[in-house]
Amino acid sequence: QVQLVESGGGLVQAGGSLRLSCVSSGRTFSLYHMGWFRQAPGKEREFVATISWSGGSTDYADSVKGRFTVSRDNAANTLYLQMNSLKPEDTAVYFCAAQARRLGVVPSRVRDEYGSWGQGTQVTVSS
Repeated sequence: QVQLVESGGGLVQAGGSLRLSCVSSGRTFSLYHMGWFRQAPGKEREFVATISWSGGSTDYADSVKGRFTVSRDNAANTLYLQMNSLKPEDTAVYFCAAQARRLGVVPSRVRDEYGSWGQGTQVTVSS
C-alpha cells in the first residue's frame, strides 16, 4: 500500500491557476500509475487525469484537456496537477489515487482500478 497526501487547493477567481501536489509514502512510488479525480457536491467522483509510472503517458478528461497538466517526480515521490484557466465548474474536492502496475495494464480512468486514495483537497473557483 501507498499513502497519499494532497495539498495546494484553495480559492481562486475564474481564469486563475493552481498547482496541486500529492506526496506519496510507503511503497516505491514508481510501482504505481497515478490518477487525479474530483468530486463536486452532489455528484459522482469523476476522472480528471492519469499518468503512467514513468511519466511517459498521460490522459485527460475532455473537460480539462488543454487547461490541466499532470506530471510526476519519482525521485521526490510526488504527483502534480497544474490547473490553468480555471472555471467555476472546476470547483470540487480533488483526489489523487494510485493504481498498481501490472503487466499489460495501462493507466485507467476507472475509480475501482485505484487501490489507494488521498484525503482530498478543496478547489473553489469563483466567478
